[in-house]
Amino acid sequence: MKTTGNDLINLGFRPAKWFNEALQFINEKDLNEIEMIEYLEQFKSPDPIPLLEEPKEFVINIKAETEAEIDNVEKVIATMKELMKTPTLVGGALMPDACPTGSIGTIPVGGVVIAKNAIHPGFHSADICCSVMLTDFGKTDPKLVLETAHKKTHFGYGGRPRGEQLEMPVELMEDFRGNMFLKEDNNISIARSHMGTQGDGNHFLFVGISKKTGNTMLITHHGSRAPGAKLYDKGMKVAERFRKELSPETLKENAWIPFETEEGKSYWEALQIIRKWTKQNHNVIHEAILNELNIEKLDRYWNEHNFVFRDGDLFYHAKGATPLDDKFLPDITGPRLIPLNMAEPVLIVRGATNGRNLGFAPHGAGRNFSRTQHKKSLAHKTIEEIFAEETRGLDVRFFTNDIDISELPSAYKSAETVRSQMAEYELAEVLDEVMPYGCIMAGDVQKNAPWKRKKKFRK
Repeated sequence: MKTTGNDLINLGFRPAKWFNEALQFINEKDLNEIEMIEYLEQFKSPDPIPLLEEPKEFVINIKAETEAEIDNVEKVIATMKELMKTPTLVGGALMPDACPTGSIGTIPVGGVVIAKNAIHPGFHSADICCSVMLTDFGKTDPKLVLETAHKKTHFGYGGRPRGEQLEMPVELMEDFRGNMFLKEDNNISIARSHMGTQGDGNHFLFVGISKKTGNTMLITHHGSRAPGAKLYDKGMKVAERFRKELSPETLKENAWIPFETEEGKSYWEALQIIRKWTKQNHNVIHEAILNELNIEKLDRYWNEHNFVFRDGDLFYHAKGATPLDDKFLPDITGPRLIPLNMAEPVLIVRGATNGRNLGFAPHGAGRNFSRTQHKKSLAHKTIEEIFAEETRGLDVRFFTNDIDISELPSAYKSAETVRSQMAEYELAEVLDEVMPYGCIMAGDVQKNAPWKRKKKFRK
């Protein structure tokens, strides 16, 4: 009698790619039951990998300096302790801007963890390769740069409308087509329409003056937009499949893709392609502004602060942490950038790997409270009053023309605290500061979201 896939399932095997090859072999060789069971031994899943009984050690580069910070720091340390029981992890660190992002055991913003031969999509989240780029505009008037930038950039949901799209290089499209995670036509179409867009939330376009040179600097902050979010969704589904097979005890958000598998290598390749796309996304915005002003840049550099970095069989997952060590950045051309908030300078830093930082620095100022909590704490004032108080002396704009108070300076941790702890723990050295002139952010995108406008129109 012919052996079928149902026979293998009845023996306790889950449907897998090897079924067809195994069934062909069993039936061609006409194996009896004993021979078949012996043959199938090679396909048995290994024993489940348990969580570590004790969390792996991690370095704490954060402390509470005010009453408001106590709860935040306690939660960050508690979630990190649970996270560090994940069986792939061998080390970690917390940065001074750390803040929790989910249930206990979820990697916090400002957390760095090292996994051996494993990539954890949940550790970089949907905003893969969130990054910052700086262009030196020389002695160009900062107001002119900001005005021009407002015409050339794009914030909010979705991509640019037809007729306003910026070019995506052909070789980058070919990279998408050659990768199992990125190759769908609609993904390439989305990547094209999202080129030159900055999204929403804490992403920004910042114009300021170098404290050292007096030159005007343009800095953009955003990630990989919808192409990165789609890769994250696929990565999480693949990681969940491996989690069920390899380590059911591991929390879903901490699932991993083993690097030595076909999926692991393809996912790593997809991350590098998304990195190239994101860098180009910054580039086209900066170039459009330079071209409009008909000037040449004096300098440019960038770095991501939300990504996975590889060193041999170790994969450093930085959930909002700035890489300092050159080994993490093969195309590095300058120092690193740490933005704080719209009223504070963007720090230009350098540093090296030491026993405390694992080769990373903070990525910004972080939050002590959620957006909702922050808004409630300011309910006794009007939005206009809050905006006037917190942006005095600055040219601050919102792309939607709707003020988002959850992105004003008071929504973030004390920049002074982050800087002092960065110095205290010897995480990085500040080389220069880009003093704020003004910035553009998305604004309150929920207020007039596309689906809300459609609902209003139908009524």
